[in-house]
Amino acid sequence: MAATLVDLTHQVTTAMPVYPGDPAVLLEPALTTATAGVNVLALHLGSQSGTHVDAPYHVDVTWPTLDGLPLERFTGPAVVADLRGLEPRAAVTPELLAPALERCGEGSVLLLATGWVRHWGTEAYLAHPALTPAAAEAIVAAGVRTVGVDALSVDPTPDPGPGDPAVAALLADLTDEHDQAAEEPTLAAHRVLLGAPGGGVIAENLTDLRALLEAQEAGRPVEVSLFPLRLVAADGAPVRAVARLG
Repeated sequence: MAATLVDLTHQVTTAMPVYPGDPAVLLEPALTTATAGVNVLALHLGSQSGTHVDAPYHVDVTWPTLDGLPLERFTGPAVVADLRGLEPRAAVTPELLAPALERCGEGSVLLLATGWVRHWGTEAYLAHPALTPAAAEAIVAAGVRTVGVDALSVDPTPDPGPGDPAVAALLADLTDEHDQAAEEPTLAAHRVLLGAPGGGVIAENLTDLRALLEAQEAGRPVEVSLFPLRLVAADGAPVRAVARLG
């Protein structure tokens, strides 16, 4: 059977979904053939826009930046964990990952198939399942240094709260100003995965992983590439994520 390439990358478009608080994405003409003889796009986006990878520096300024990681972190044989059917904001535990981790070896890329890509572009996309700290520790203990997910984050994404500004302001007034847990997410799974010996990598906002699951079930080898833009001293970067099904 001939090898098949599968694109796992969301299209980069103006006003595409981003993590709450991240820069909005804007694509607009900078030059046109009508005025300059060529077409050139001007891009405004964040390092975490669309399908992207996180470097350790994303959560700790003393950890490696994107350009400090070996290229091997961004490619390798993939093992896909089938996590479809979980409830919104469900906890992904070590027990749920055990069958996939048993197949992982040094250099494996663990892909988490939650099926949450079906909610892309809706508020439900923020209520994805997420790794527990213990699950992240199990991944690192298995020797995995690269993890990808078809959702917004490997950690829980904060609830954006009510859309009505007046209601949001009232709830803010009622929140204990000393409650640190209410102010910002802990990103516990990020810290475990990215802080792994040698530095880890997390790929987020992958697209539909069903073809990879089917290939894996059929015994076909699956390889994935997650090569980022070569940004200097960066916390992460958009990628063109591609799987090769043998």
